[in-house]
Amino acid sequence: MAKKNGKNRSVVTTFSSPVMVFCLTGLLSVSTGYAHGPSGESKAVRLFPADKSAGINPDTHLKLVFRSEPALGDSGKIRIYDASGSRPVDSLDMSLPPGPTVPNRVRAPYTPVPYTYISDNFTNANTKPGTPSGGALPTPDNYQLTIIGRFTDGFHFYPVIVHDTVATVYLHHNLLEYDRTYHVRIDPGVLELKDGSFKGITGKSDWIFTTKKSPPPAGSKRLVVAGDGSGDFNTVQGAIDFIPDANPERTTIFIKNGIYEEIVYFRNKTNVTFLGENRDSVIVCYANNEVFNPHPANIATNEWPGTYPSRRAAFMGDNCRGIHLVNLTIESVNDKPAQAEGLLLTGSENIVYNVSIIGSGDALQINGSVYLENISLLGFGDNVLGRGPAFFKNCELISLYGPHMWIRNTQANHGNVFLDCIFRMNGTNQTTIARTSDNNGKGYPYAEAVLLNCALQGIRPEGWGVEGNATSHIHYWEYNSVNLGDGKPADVSRRHPVSRQLTIDNDAGTIARYSDPAYVLGGWAPAMSPVILSQPQTVNIKKGETAEFRIEVGAVPEADIQWFRNGKPLKGENKSILKILDARKKTAGDYAALVQNSAGKVMSREVRLVVE
Repeated sequence: MAKKNGKNRSVVTTFSSPVMVFCLTGLLSVSTGYAHGPSGESKAVRLFPADKSAGINPDTHLKLVFRSEPALGDSGKIRIYDASGSRPVDSLDMSLPPGPTVPNRVRAPYTPVPYTYISDNFTNANTKPGTPSGGALPTPDNYQLTIIGRFTDGFHFYPVIVHDTVATVYLHHNLLEYDRTYHVRIDPGVLELKDGSFKGITGKSDWIFTTKKSPPPAGSKRLVVAGDGSGDFNTVQGAIDFIPDANPERTTIFIKNGIYEEIVYFRNKTNVTFLGENRDSVIVCYANNEVFNPHPANIATNEWPGTYPSRRAAFMGDNCRGIHLVNLTIESVNDKPAQAEGLLLTGSENIVYNVSIIGSGDALQINGSVYLENISLLGFGDNVLGRGPAFFKNCELISLYGPHMWIRNTQANHGNVFLDCIFRMNGTNQTTIARTSDNNGKGYPYAEAVLLNCALQGIRPEGWGVEGNATSHIHYWEYNSVNLGDGKPADVSRRHPVSRQLTIDNDAGTIARYSDPAYVLGGWAPAMSPVILSQPQTVNIKKGETAEFRIEVGAVPEADIQWFRNGKPLKGENKSILKILDARKKTAGDYAALVQNSAGKVMSREVRLVVE
């Protein structure tokens, strides 16, 4: 059994510089008392959900917090029973490995279709496969399996992840129900402490919890995810599973600050906004990759129209339309380079705004129209993969090793267009902006990557990596590339002859068209109703001092702002920062900002200026 411990580091980046963090799931959410065994002796462990607790979300993980770091065993079982009749509900067999891992590079056989799991001589009838994935051939599999997002092929997963003193237990998805009482048993040897003080949880009454009476109302337009159980769901996957396919009206999944270590996969969803409370404090992450969850051997590309057979990303939306990802970080946690997207989107008319994406090789894959603004992207190379079309605005792309992109669009649509973006290498090495080469004998003669007003650092003199002879239709174009360090025009004198430098004198029309997202994205003009990323705060100051209110907004197209005092608009106050010079009692009162664009409007919360 592979052990996941606190040594599993990963990189999170913002627009300034990368920083190192641990992917620790919900550590601060556990605040319950210590558990006691049948004899009353302390087991030196805190439980979440707490013993005898009620109102628990059925998608909860189970957590055990020890006084010292536990060792994860490779035998024994974790079992969940319905307390009303001791009916077995779920079982995790620790003798099964999670899946193949990167170091030995052994590919796993693909998972059975349809998926059911059999444990303790029972077949759980509550497993609902739902949407089939297509024509993948079933093969035997001797790894841990779970269904995510109703993909019937199943996923390999870690049943228990240990970070420092916290052990998180991942039950199989969608098996716990509302208005039920469950008890948990953990065999001796599943988790062990050096002092031998933890002997498992073996009694029927040692760990009991009751789930909420009912789910949120059907058709709810706002759902809250919180790892501590204070929201409608504990997990991002639980929230997106609740929203019906082909959702006709927009629903927002608001994700509270926390680290959500889970694979998130969904299909056939429309009009869903994933909104993080804070970009740097909401992290969705998992150690997934192509070896751990490989493509089916018999399906090379699409399974059926609009879908994609990948299982290797940390976060994937498949055959989706109108998905908005806003104000969060998505991270594929891999210590070594691997094919492992942080984010994979397939569908149309999707928006990614104010998001940090960390992957490995192929950090971001896009198949279908996507608009991306104010994102940072970090990976080991081929960081933007896929078939496009994609329009990037005010984004930063950071490569640790290889080319920034491998675009594979056909003649049917545009590729990748970057407006006012940054391309840089992390360190002193150099790489190319994009590469063009054969992939298993298949080339991409219509590959398109266009840079407009972009700043570059660590780019080789030739700029573009081109192999093969089918290059007459390739669009590798630049306009007004500058050096990131000093802002001076980049030296493009040795650019690859296949590439082209656009000029305002000769190519004004081309530059204007490619600066328009609707032109690049096949006629779709991206629109996202304003969301408030950071609310104004109440201010207490002394007479004569300067008061300042700030608001941070996400919107496509850019939103207009109008500040109000005591319900009346303040003339000329339409910036994100409102300054009140020489504050007096007459300027005190209640302040708020109305934010609106062509897609909608929202009012900030009302805050007070108090002048002493």
